[in-house]
Amino acid sequence: MSQFEIFMTATPGLESALHAEAMENGFLDAKVTPGGVTIMGGWPDVWRANLTMRGATRVLARVGSFMAFHLAQLDKRSRKFPWGDILDSNLPVRVEVSTSKKSKIYHAGAATQRIETALRESHGMTISPEAEIVIKARIDDNRVTISLDTSGESLHKRGHKEAVNKAPMRETLASLFLRECGYDGKEPVLDPMCGSGTFPIEAAEIARGLNPGRSRSFAFEKLASFDQEAWEDMRKQSPKPTAQHFYGSDRDAGAIRMSKANALRAGVDDLITFENHPVSDLQRPDGPPGLIICNPPYGGRIGNPKLLFGLYGSLGQTLKERFGGWRVGIITSDAGLAKATGLPFKPKGAPVPHGGLKVWLFQTGPL
Repeated sequence: MSQFEIFMTATPGLESALHAEAMENGFLDAKVTPGGVTIMGGWPDVWRANLTMRGATRVLARVGSFMAFHLAQLDKRSRKFPWGDILDSNLPVRVEVSTSKKSKIYHAGAATQRIETALRESHGMTISPEAEIVIKARIDDNRVTISLDTSGESLHKRGHKEAVNKAPMRETLASLFLRECGYDGKEPVLDPMCGSGTFPIEAAEIARGLNPGRSRSFAFEKLASFDQEAWEDMRKQSPKPTAQHFYGSDRDAGAIRMSKANALRAGVDDLITFENHPVSDLQRPDGPPGLIICNPPYGGRIGNPKLLFGLYGSLGQTLKERFGGWRVGIITSDAGLAKATGLPFKPKGAPVPHGGLKVWLFQTGPL
């Protein structure tokens, strides 16, 4: 199996941003599809996507497909599928099946049982609900597409953030919002409500050219196709020098302690200044303007929305008075709260799911 389709999943609404990142990372045949981005490639491309893609939630390898019009046919063709070329029979697997209304096989539970039985009886594999290796079968219009989840844990788990506060911004989402704001690693970034430090840490890693997956393991390391030596060579990298500096502040002293610890684990603590103070005490850093980005509290996530208008108003007033030339990006679920800042926002983009809500990125040009 030299070439197959590789699907990088995106947070809905940010597929185009993920596509731009894929092109930037050298996946030049990348195409936007609902829910993510597809490329054609082999196993080294799967490894590299997991290692380098900041915005992808996970990477699926679509390793084959066949037609099945009923459960008996699904059973027969699952037994003939070349699982042994991909999977180590000594390791347990988990099967997840989804079906569409266009398929004659419509019962996902029964389809799951047939594939599990085929794996056990024809290939000697163990089925376990706790298995790290997940086989995803999609039955659409009677075509069964077999994919492997090559990531394991969601890719937002970089391996550095042990401490989080309420309603944290996932790293994958933060990286795509940074990209949507035009950030490319060549300007300072400031988050005046930094929580556990996600935006400044992500921005600093980008500036230093650090691979997001450098510190964690992946499910593909347990597949039959895995080459440890080639993977170790791929993981080698030298951090880029950068003259940029990054800033985070929060009125919660505990949040600042968390942010500093997370930045230290990520290896970018020397690039970031974290300070404990309210938004009203925010001061413009020395040097050229850059990007201010934050994920403030909003009703339904933290607190009562009626009490938040003053906070947003104070934020907007501070930024207008002290941050001329800086751009602003604010993520919130409430357009009224964004309007309360008094900032000249551009038209908002697509809604993005976050923490059980739909949020929007509101951004300005230079103030």
